[in-house]
Amino acid sequence: METITDVELKRAGFYWREIDGVRALICAPLEDVGFTNGFSTRLGGVSPMPQAALNLAGFNEDAAENILENRRRFLKLFGGEWTLGGCWQMHGTDVRVIREAAKARLAEDARGDTIYCDAVVSDAEQVLAGVKTADCVPILIGDPETSSFAAVHAGWRGTHAGIVLYALERLTREFNAQPESCRIAIGPAAAACCYEVGSEVIDGFKERFPGAVDLFMPTREGHARIDLLKANRDQLLAAGVAAERIHTAPLCTMSRADLFFSYRREKQVHGKVGRLMAVIGRMGEEGKGKG
Repeated sequence: METITDVELKRAGFYWREIDGVRALICAPLEDVGFTNGFSTRLGGVSPMPQAALNLAGFNEDAAENILENRRRFLKLFGGEWTLGGCWQMHGTDVRVIREAAKARLAEDARGDTIYCDAVVSDAEQVLAGVKTADCVPILIGDPETSSFAAVHAGWRGTHAGIVLYALERLTREFNAQPESCRIAIGPAAAACCYEVGSEVIDGFKERFPGAVDLFMPTREGHARIDLLKANRDQLLAAGVAAERIHTAPLCTMSRADLFFSYRREKQVHGKVGRLMAVIGRMGEEGKGKG
């Protein structure tokens, strides 16, 4: 099991926040420029996955009262009044726009209400745009110039399709955000140390992306470990985001199943797997900075 120190986290731009046993990873540079943000862990909840787990989604695999209580506990980490805005994720490229808090329901609840997408963008106050993961890459984007923000869910299919670029384009079109002014946090996900894929994924990335060979470390015939975090970072760099404005959490969900849910590690063992959540919203005027 990898051990990441607080010093290493700080160097990467992150720190832990914990209240009543509920812990989340915060991107400090995003916070410094006016964006409330956090990547949840599995700690401090009420779900039996297998026990005391902070499962934040999946009404078909967990009781609604567990999920809603876990969400209440998670939101306490951020203070104030927030409305979660999310979607039913499809590993595609659709983007949801939220213009006001009154329309920011999670769109995935005990009644099965659905809005299908893999990225949520907004500039509304009191809204936390959120995406759910359990090995896929969560990406949070904030533009301090326009106070607009996005949460992105990027599994291998979404990464291959360029979902993070669709989110950036929608931020530009809807709110006039510019890639060069954005700050990005790439959260805990299945990393290159553990995430093995087959020839379908390898061939698909090599066909689509020049230099994609650098994303893979061969393991056995027709298989390799893939670095999806680097793949998304490379797309952001190509879009015009400066390297120093992209902050990647040095934590792998597969190797740290004590901290995070991992679909690939847990599905065969427990049958049911919880979901993490990555959220971002704009602070009030008193919390804003620039940079």
